[in-house]
Formats: sequence, structure tokens, C-alpha cells
Amino acid sequence: MTRILKALLRWFLILGFSGLLLIAAAAGVAYWLVAPRLPSVAVLKDYHMQVPLRILSADGKLIATFGETRRIPVSIDQVPDMMKHAVLSAEDADFYSHPGVDWRGVMRAGFHVLASGGNKTQGGSTITQQVARNFFLSPEKLYSRKLIEMFIALRMEGELTKDQILELYLNKMFLGHRSYGIAAAAEYYYGKRLDQLTVAQCAAIASTFQLPSAVNPLTNTQRLIARRNWVLGQMLEHKYISQPQYQEAINAPDDAAPHEQPIQVDAPYLAEMARLQALDRLGNDALTEGYVVKTTILSSRQLAAVAAVRDGLSIYDHRHGWRGPEAHQELSPNATDADYSNVLSSYMDLAGMTPGLVIASSATEASVYLPTKQTIKLNLSAMDWAHPYITDSRVGAAPNAVNEVLKPGDIIRVIQDDKGNWQLTQIPKAQAALVSLNPEDGSIQSLVGGFNFQRSKFNRAVMAARQPGSSFKPFIYSAAFDRGFTAASIVNDAPLALPDPSQPNGLWTPSNDDDKFAGPMRLREALIESKNLVSVRLLDAIGVRYARDYVTRFGFPLDALPNNLSMALGTASVSPLSMARGYSVFANGGYLVTPYFISEIDDRDGKPVYVANPARACANCQARLLQNSPPAPPPASMLTNGVAASSTAPAPAASSIAAAGETALPADAHGGEANPVLAPHVIDIRNDYLVTSLMKDVIQSPMGTGYAAKVLNRPDLAGKTGSTNDHRDAWFVGFNGDLTTAVWVGFDDFSSLGKGEFGAKAALPIWIDYMGDALKELPQASLPMPPGITTVLINRESGLPTEQGDPDAMPEIFKVEDVDRLHNQALQQQQQSQDQQQANDIF
Repeated sequence: MTRILKALLRWFLILGFSGLLLIAAAAGVAYWLVAPRLPSVAVLKDYHMQVPLRILSADGKLIATFGETRRIPVSIDQVPDMMKHAVLSAEDADFYSHPGVDWRGVMRAGFHVLASGGNKTQGGSTITQQVARNFFLSPEKLYSRKLIEMFIALRMEGELTKDQILELYLNKMFLGHRSYGIAAAAEYYYGKRLDQLTVAQCAAIASTFQLPSAVNPLTNTQRLIARRNWVLGQMLEHKYISQPQYQEAINAPDDAAPHEQPIQVDAPYLAEMARLQALDRLGNDALTEGYVVKTTILSSRQLAAVAAVRDGLSIYDHRHGWRGPEAHQELSPNATDADYSNVLSSYMDLAGMTPGLVIASSATEASVYLPTKQTIKLNLSAMDWAHPYITDSRVGAAPNAVNEVLKPGDIIRVIQDDKGNWQLTQIPKAQAALVSLNPEDGSIQSLVGGFNFQRSKFNRAVMAARQPGSSFKPFIYSAAFDRGFTAASIVNDAPLALPDPSQPNGLWTPSNDDDKFAGPMRLREALIESKNLVSVRLLDAIGVRYARDYVTRFGFPLDALPNNLSMALGTASVSPLSMARGYSVFANGGYLVTPYFISEIDDRDGKPVYVANPARACANCQARLLQNSPPAPPPASMLTNGVAASSTAPAPAASSIAAAGETALPADAHGGEANPVLAPHVIDIRNDYLVTSLMKDVIQSPMGTGYAAKVLNRPDLAGKTGSTNDHRDAWFVGFNGDLTTAVWVGFDDFSSLGKGEFGAKAALPIWIDYMGDALKELPQASLPMPPGITTVLINRESGLPTEQGDPDAMPEIFKVEDVDRLHNQALQQQQQSQDQQQANDIF
């Protein structure tokens, strides 16, 4: 019997050894066959994880992130031991001791396959194998793929350190809700950095590696807690945590909640522009290679711009009455808070306007249920503005009772005022845009493309082609001053009829906004009061052809300018950005700068790959003084580049905006004072000074259409209102030496804003709110009077030089070469007057 047992044992050992030899031989043959096709693991030593594109303000605050994944790569030495121990306990406790493949785990998985009749299993994978699979292989459950996975893992262990492999694993793995890697998961689920996580939170994140889509801190909480507590038990067993730590952690609730990376600057329209330009410059890698785009936007100015636009549109909207609830939902008498929440679930907060469901109303108050499960009360004073809307120019009587305005089931919007009181509001139907430039180099300081990006992604600041109305007149006046007209020139403000076959009666009869006429008046008065007939006669006098060519100096392409006298009334097609660019010529002394908004792009390591080098006005630079060139039209390339190409043709893509003077590295980052890139000098600084003085009076004079801006108490401000036929567009464009800002208000469908909604009423208040905030800490900044300008006493009626004793005398500024000519005109007029008197005496 003993001999039989020994024989059986010997045969068993022989068979076992033979089996092992066969397995080893098979593995060797398999490796020999597969090895040439195995990927090189050397690429993992310098592997770049996909990291989203980040857009920052000039002061380093986050504007937006773009990319399909959330990922914050961290080096292994930045990972706290507690986090490492949680992951190792959950996924591979023997990671630092096995050679890349856990042979015992492989054997267990093999026995499981045999016991289950060939059912494939995913068990037995080490962290190294998971890294191999995620970087090089598909997720298919095939025996051949599993074998290749093990071979790659063994090769990885030969070429990479354990810490390098673990670092790849902790950064690469998907952990649910678009979060890749432990740092992104910590931020999204808990709003924390890795070093701020509790033991329970570390274990919860580690528990997510297994089934990230189905079991994570926000999905299937019950299974997550069960898995988390098992991981905590493993951590206790391996002595990574103490018994008190374990007890505290398993008793901790699942306190996860979505934590989107906080947006610090509300500039979605500019963020989209930056995304498009990054794609244009960097290709598709822009969204995955961790680039950081640094913009020229100043967060404080952007905040002021957003607030000014939203407040201004809400005030305009309230003037035109209550249009009724956003929607209505019949409510069951037995409806509960859960039913109310379900009704509101498809409505989101927009621009601080919170959706609410009216659940009860009476003559004195309404009860409104909010998405926060809070019920608020609105009384009649909270809706005193809610006159019923009738037409764009007419509203009904003020409400006498709350239930005249609100009924149960109405879905409305509410907002809190400065004192925390809830007020009824509504989402404006009108739109607005604001863009603000530094006139020195064209850098965009703030940009708002509409009331709310979520509601409408159309960027009106850049892409809209609207008529500027009277805000275009300063360009016509500048052309006239270049042709010998002066601020004191007399032009008749009187009715005018010109042949026009396109009109029903064959005549074009332009008029002033108030349909009144002042007769002969000085050009300074005419611009202050925005007299249309004066502008038409002025354009007719200098010639449409000359004026069109001249206006291109301000960056407008020729095909955007009408080839007729209507150009004097602002019938060109322009964007707010192109108007801000044009007015920046007046603000900086006569130089055409090109708007831009990206100052630098850095790679994931912080190394600049692109730095802007914009052309600057640089009026006092040594290089500019040495240049000493006369003003001339800008090069053709400057007139068709990016924002300058606004016309009736389709608006340019945001990605093409603002490239003049910019350069890829290597570059002299910003020129330097000694040798900057100089913007073209396009108008005489004396012409600039004269036109600016008129636009200052638009604000300073009680007769000026922009007089409301005098409330800012800044004599350095200049600007011009603009309104178009039927009040379709309202504008105010203005500046000082530091900042040029254009504001437009209107409807996307070109509907009328309503009777009386001129630029001074609809657009100027937005400009005032913004500029008051943007300039509040800055001293006054104006162009000094340049050489070649002199002050002369004139007669306010004739506009000609006069003597000190003249009761109608007033000072006016002129180019010095115009003074002698005007004196001669005054003498001729005096002689004619004397001759007429002598003739009268004779007869």
C-alpha cells in the first residue's frame, strides 16, 4: 500500500512539475510571439494626462475651464499617506511587494473560471495591470488581452519605479462625474484639496475606483458607504489607521455634494472667444494639454460691466411693464412641497433671478415657493413697477392688488434687493452689449455680449452689426475739421429734401429726433445737441467719397460705410467693439490700436508658448518722438484684420479677433519702452483735440445729450449718444485717457425699444454705472492741449473772431492756421456790413 502511495505521489509530482514546465513554456512561447507587438512603456515616463484648458483674468482669477474631463494632476509626493493607504487597501494591498502581477490572485481567478464553467472574470488585476490596461488596452474581457496586460505590467515594473506607477494610477483613473484622478475627485465631491480630506473621505474616493459610474459618493450612496466601510476595515487590518480613527470614520455620513470648480469672473462671452482663439492657435490639443490662457480682462471691471448691463436692462424692462408669468402650471389642491419642487426642476437661476412658483395669492400678498424649498411673501410694493405691458410704448395702470398680477400656478422670477427684500422681476427681452478697451494698446478690459450667456450665446459685443446712429457723427466731424471746418463754423439746421428714387415720393427728408429745427448754428452746438440736419449738410459739403475714405482711418472697412449722405446719420453697420476701437483713436491722441484679449498662453508647466506684443499708441515714447511721421491712413491689413472687419457681411469669428502685433514665442514680450511696436498714426492730434473737446461738452453742457454723465464729476470724460430710426438701437460711446467704453441696447429682431428710448435714456445709464466704478480710483486723464491749438474770442452768433467788448463774445479753440483765415472772414463781413450801412444811408 505504501509503495502504491509513493508511486502515485511520484507520478503526481512528475505530472505537476511537467504541468508547470508546460505552463512556463507556453508562457514563454506566448511572450516570444507577443513581445514584438507590446507597446513601449517608456512613454509613461513622460506621459501627459489630459488636462482641461483654463481661462484666467489679468489678475489671475478663473473665468472658465474647457474640456471633457476634470483632472488636476498631482505628483506622488503631493499625495497624503492616508490617501495612498486608502487606495492600496481598496485595490492592491501588496502593490509594493509583488512584481507587477499577483500570481496568487491570478490562480484564484483561474480557479474561479474553472469553477464557473469558463465564465470570464476581471479579478486578479494589480494596480500595475490596471495602469497597463487603461493606458494601452481596450476594456474587453478576453484571455488574450489579460495575458498581454500581464506582460505589459511585468515590463512596466522593469522600467518604472513603484511610485511612478502609483502616480500614473492615481491621476489616470476615472472616478465618476467626469472626474479623473484623486485630486479632481476630491475637489468635485468634497470641494477640498487632498490634504484636507478626512479618513472617511479618503476611503470613499478609494472605493470609487471599482465601479466609478455606478458607485461613487454621489451615486448609490448605500453601496458606496458599504464599500467605504470595507476599505476602512482593510486600512485598520493593515494598521494604516487606529481603532478610534476607524470607529470615527465608519460613523461619518456621506457628506459629498457636487462642487464645480468655482468660476471667479463672470465673463462667458469672452471665455468662448478665448476658447476659439486657443483652438485656432493650438489645434485640438488646446482642450486637453493643460494650457492656461491669460486674458486682458480685469476682474473688477468685468464685475462692474456685468452688473451695469443687467441692472440697466432690468430698469429698461420694468419701464415697459409686466408681460405676465414665465409659465403657468395648474396646481392640485393637495400639492406638496415635492410637487412644487418638481414643477420648478426645469427652471434655473439666471443672472441672479430666481425662479419661483406662486402657491397662493390675495389682494395683499402672494406666497412664492423657491427651489431652495423656501416660501417667501411678496406684497404690493414688491411689484409696484408691474404695470401691464400693452405695446413697446404704452403700459397699463399700476396694479391695485397683488392678485391682479400673480395667480397660483404662475412661474415667475424674483430677486433680492440691496436690503435683502424679495422683489418681483422678469427676464428682459431686450439685449445689451458693453465692451471696454485700454486705448493705449487695445487690450479688452471688460466685455459683456448679452444679458445672459446661458439664455443666448450670441456675442453682440463682437458679432452684432448694428447702426450706430448719432454716435457715428464724431467721425464725420473729424473729417470736416480736416477739410477746414472749425468748431465755430456755422451750418444751417433746417429742413432738407434731397432726391431719392427709393422713397415713395422720390425725396429723402431727414429730420432731427425732436422734429424741431434751430436754424444756423455753430458745429460745437450741433454736436452737443446732436442735430441731424447739420451733420447731413456737413457731409454734403466735404463730400461722401472723401468722408468714407477718411473714416476708414478709424478701423472701419469701406464696405461697411454707406455711399450716400445717410452715413451722416449713422447708417453704417458696426459692432460695439469696432465703435470702441474707433473712439480709442480720439482717446489716445490719434493712433489706431487693434483690440486684443489674450496676453499670454502658458503650457501645463507654466512655460509661455505665446505672448502678445500689441501695437501701442505710445504717444510719449522715445521711439514715437523719433519717428515724427505725419498722420496717415493705416495699412490695409489693419483695416481688415479681426475686429476691424465689421461690415454688413457676416461678422468675423471670435478666434480671428485681435491679432495685430501679437506673435508666437520667441518674442520680445511687450516691446519695451525703447522699441515698442507702434500703432499707426491716423489723425492729426490737433484734430483729435478739437473733436474730443466737442464730445466733452456733450457731457458737460446742460444742452448735451450726454449731460446725465456729469453726475460722475469727471471733466475728463467725452462721448456721444446714438439712436436710430424707430428707436431700434440705443448707444453711448465715451472715453477718457484711460478707458474707452461702448454700450449698445436693442432687440435682436430689430424691434423698437419704444418711444423716447434714445441713447441717453437706454444706454447712457449703463455706461455711467460702469465708468463710475471702473474709474473711481483713477485720477483724471485727458490729452493736453497740443502745439498748434490756440484760443480765440468769437461771436457766438457768427462764429467769427471778435473783440473783448462784444457782449456775445465767447472763447473757442482753433488750429492756428485757421485763425488768420477766420480773421479775414470777420474783416470781410465787417466791410460788407459797413458797405450795406452806407448804402442804406444813401437811400
